[in-house]
Amino acid sequence: MMSPAPESLATSLAHLRTIATPVTDYRVLPFGVTAIDSRLGAGGLRAGALHEATARSGSLVDDAATTLFLAGIAAREAANASGPVLWATCRTDLYAPALAQAGLSSSDVIYAQPYDDAALLAVIEDAVRDGTPSAIIAEASKVSMVATRRLQLVAAEADMPVLLLRRRRGRDQDPFSEPSAAWTRWRIGSAPSARLEIAGVGRARWLVELARQRGGEGFSLIVEGSDETGRLAVPAELGHRTAETVGTARYAAA
Repeated sequence: MMSPAPESLATSLAHLRTIATPVTDYRVLPFGVTAIDSRLGAGGLRAGALHEATARSGSLVDDAATTLFLAGIAAREAANASGPVLWATCRTDLYAPALAQAGLSSSDVIYAQPYDDAALLAVIEDAVRDGTPSAIIAEASKVSMVATRRLQLVAAEADMPVLLLRRRRGRDQDPFSEPSAAWTRWRIGSAPSARLEIAGVGRARWLVELARQRGGEGFSLIVEGSDETGRLAVPAELGHRTAETVGTARYAAA
C-alpha cells in the first residue's frame, strides 16, 4: 500500500486543525440575551458546532425544559436559514404543541426514529452531509468521545448546528461525567415562575447553566423560557440581580 504524499498529509492535517480549533471568524447564532451572549466566546453559539444539553435532574420538568431550550435554538436557526429541523430520537414522547410554543412548528420538523443510539449517530452524520436540515436535534443516552469528535467535525465542516440532548442512563448518572468534544455543554432545570395578579400559569422560567465552553468560563442564570419565536428573556423584576455565577449554579444572588 502506498503511503500518502507528505504534501497531501500536510493539507489534511491543516484542514482538520482549521475545523477543530477555536477561530474568531466562524458564524455565530446569538441568543439575543446580553446576559448570555456577552459570556459566550464570540457573542453567541458557534453555528457550525456540536452543542450538548442535559437536564439538571431526572425530573420530567427538567427534562421538558431541556428539550424546549434546544427547540428554541433550532427554531431561531430555522428562521434564519429558512430550512427544516431534523429531530432524531429513539423515543416516541415528543409533544408537538409544546415545541410550537417554543417556536418550532410541526411543519418545520423532520422526525427520524432510529432503533438505537448507534443508528441515531449515523442518521445525524448522513443528514449533516446531505445539507437539507438547517439544524439537527438528537436525543441519545450513550455517546462516546470518538463519536462526539466526529459530530463536531462534520458540524463545523457543514456550518450546521448539531444539538445533542444527553439523556440519563440512570437516575443518579450525570451524562456530563463522560468526556465530549462538544463546543458547549449546558445543564437546564426548571425554576419557580413569577406570581401573577390573577389566577393562571406564568411564563416558564429555567435555570440555565453553561457547564463548559471552549475558550471561556461557565456561568448560570435564570431566564424566562423560549417564546413562540424561540427566544429567551431575562425576567424584568430580577434585572441585574438575575442569579448568575461562574462555575457552580445557584438559584439566588444578593
